Amino acid sequence: MARRVFVHIGAPKTGSTYVQNVLWSNRKALKGAGLLLPGSPSAQDQAMTDLRQVSWRDADATWTWDRLAAEAAAWSGDVVISNEALGGATDAQAARAVESLRPAEVHIVVAGRDLWRTFPSMWQQGIRARNVGSFESFLRSVEQGKFDTFWELHTANRMLRRWGDLVPATQRHLVTVPPPGTPHETLWLRFAGILGIPEGLCELTAPAANPSLGAAEIEVLRRVNAALGDRYPHRTPYQRVVQRHLVDAVLKQAPNKLRFGVGLDRADWVAEQAEQQIKELADYPCEIAGDLDELRPAAMAATFSPDDLDEKQVLDAAIETIIGMLAHADSRTEPPQPTRTLSRLKRRLLR
Repeated sequence: MARRVFVHIGAPKTGSTYVQNVLWSNRKALKGAGLLLPGSPSAQDQAMTDLRQVSWRDADATWTWDRLAAEAAAWSGDVVISNEALGGATDAQAARAVESLRPAEVHIVVAGRDLWRTFPSMWQQGIRARNVGSFESFLRSVEQGKFDTFWELHTANRMLRRWGDLVPATQRHLVTVPPPGTPHETLWLRFAGILGIPEGLCELTAPAANPSLGAAEIEVLRRVNAALGDRYPHRTPYQRVVQRHLVDAVLKQAPNKLRFGVGLDRADWVAEQAEQQIKELADYPCEIAGDLDELRPAAMAATFSPDDLDEKQVLDAAIETIIGMLAHADSRTEPPQPTRTLSRLKRRLLR
């Protein structure tokens, strides 16, 4: 039976990929120290889709939540399960997950990031998951209270209410994401401190590059999504084709010079929402790794919106994208194998 199980449930865009990369790249050392990562990254992702019963679960997925929980239960030490989409579970799904991990001592770990950076990154993440709505329509929906899903799936206070209420206060943990410019290992040290991982046990590497797309590039992708119709549906077909050959191979490699974000016309509203979130978290009994002040937006400056682009800017970005895809296709074209060429020549000469 596992002693403790740490369930890291998100939120998305809070450095979870970096934390997971450190965990998995040091899996052997962690296991030797008594901390198990059950399954594999893809197995934990499949288990998440099973737990949440999402419509886009891969038809070929073999890992279920119960299978993951069974592997955790068979371990005699501590266990960590980490997937940033777990935070989107419903009350009933979260309750099922926690109950399936008992009688181990279940800990819930949630990470929070300031809203000024969260809004644009979450909208972009949605576009990269095949959404088609504009940035302005997204902000307006949230502002007018018509998109409560954003708060439910991407803010620490809502996630803690669904998951944290299922365990004692001493087993609820909030990690605040440090501000820009902070050494990247700061986030890891906060996370490792919760799990009791000794400093120096894990070899730390720089976070894997996952650059944000510029305003023009994300607008091109948004329009591609809208034009796809029923082709390459979310999630596996879209990731296999569009994410791999367009986003990763081309758009991420573009200059992405024109950055975008929430406009200053909404600065007061964002600040007000942040203060409300900070107050709720301050009143919620949990262990905090970091500082709630880091959830307060800082350096709110004038920004650009993808909706402000003119058609020429979008067309120029689309043309550069096509050129980039040509180069990508060319790099994947295998040259004729010399042995095959010689064999064909020999056959012709004999004839």
